[in-house]
Amino acid sequence: MILRLFRPLAILFLATLFLATLPLQANAKTVYQGTSQGMAFQVEQLSSLTGTPWGMTFIADSTLFLTFRDGRASTLNTENNQTQTISGLPPVFANGQGGLLDVNYHPSGWLYFTYSKPVGKQAATTLARAKLEGNQLVNWQDLLVTKSTSDTARHFGSRIAFKDNYVFFSIGDRGHRPNGQDLTTHAGSIIRLTLDGQVPTDNPFVKQPNALPEIWSYGHRNPQGIIYDRQADRLWSNEHGPRGGDEINLIKKGSNYGWPVTSHGKEYWGPIAVGEAEEKDGITSPKKVYTPSIAPGSLLLYTGSALPAWKGHLFSGALKLRHLNRVAVAENGHLVDEERLLEELDERIRALVQGGDGLLYFSTDSGHIYRIQPR
Repeated sequence: MILRLFRPLAILFLATLFLATLPLQANAKTVYQGTSQGMAFQVEQLSSLTGTPWGMTFIADSTLFLTFRDGRASTLNTENNQTQTISGLPPVFANGQGGLLDVNYHPSGWLYFTYSKPVGKQAATTLARAKLEGNQLVNWQDLLVTKSTSDTARHFGSRIAFKDNYVFFSIGDRGHRPNGQDLTTHAGSIIRLTLDGQVPTDNPFVKQPNALPEIWSYGHRNPQGIIYDRQADRLWSNEHGPRGGDEINLIKKGSNYGWPVTSHGKEYWGPIAVGEAEEKDGITSPKKVYTPSIAPGSLLLYTGSALPAWKGHLFSGALKLRHLNRVAVAENGHLVDEERLLEELDERIRALVQGGDGLLYFSTDSGHIYRIQPR
C-alpha cells in the first residue's frame, strides 16, 4: 500500500531529475521578418549579454567565442543559449575605442586576437594568439606589439583575416593623421605576418629603408573590417572616413589608400574637404564610398547556401546609421546593388560571422546576439 502511494512521487522525482540533466532550450525569439533579393528571411535574437560583444568566431558547430571590449571573453552555445566565462586573458587598455577587439579561430586550433595592449600610459594594437583548454586560454603569445602608440584612445582598428599560412590585421591611424602616410609606424596600415608572427620575405617593404617590414598596405584611417575571398583571391577591407567618406577597399600588396592625402569626407568642424582631393595618381581609390558615413563595424563575405540570394555578397555592420549593409560583388570586383537591411531593429551592428550551418550571426553594441535564417 505504501509503495503504491509513493510510486507516482518516485516517478515524478526521476522524471524531474532526468529533465534537469538536459540542456536548456534556447530562448531564441523572432524579432524581424523581411525579404531581400526575393528571398524571405527572419532574424532571431539568441541572447542578451552585458557589455559590448566586439568580436565573434565559431570554434565548433554551435559554439561562438565572444570578446568584449572591456577585456572579458565568453563562449555562447547557439543551440541552448548557455554561456561560459573564459579566463586567461591579459590586461587590456579598455578606454575610448580601445580594449579587447577581434578574435578569429584558425583550423590549427589557435585563437588569434587583436587588443589594445597597455604600453606605459598609452596603448598599442597588438596581435596575439592562444589555445582554449576547457574554459581557460593557455599559451598566450603576443605575436606583434605594433609601433602604434599615441596620446589618444582612438582608431585602434582592428580585425583579423587569414589567407593560407598568413594572417592579416588592421590598425587605425591612432587619431594622428600623418601616420597614414608614414611607413615608420604601423598605425594606419594593414599588417601581414606568418601564422607564428614572423615577417614574410615577400612583404612589399621588407627591403625598403625606413619602412616597417610587417606593413602590407597603408594610407588607412581606421579599418574596421577585413575579409579574404578565397575563391576570387581578393582581400577586402572597410574603414571609417571622417564626416562622410567611409570606404570599402580591395587591398593590394604595397598599395597606398590615400589617407589623409585623399578622402571623400569633410572636416568635423565645417564643410571643408579633407586632404588634397578625392582621388590622386599613385593612390588606390576605394571600390565603394558611403556618404553620409554609415560607420562600418565589421565586414563579412557570405559564402553559404542557406541564404542563397546573398552568396558572394559583402556585408558590413553599420554603427552610425544602424543597419546591415549589403553590396554585391561583380566578377570584375566592382561593388554594385547596395541594400540597407534591418533598419527597423535600430541597433549598432558590430560583429558579423557566418556559421557552419550557413546562417549569418551578428552582435550589437547593446549586447544582443542575433541570427539570420531563411523563412
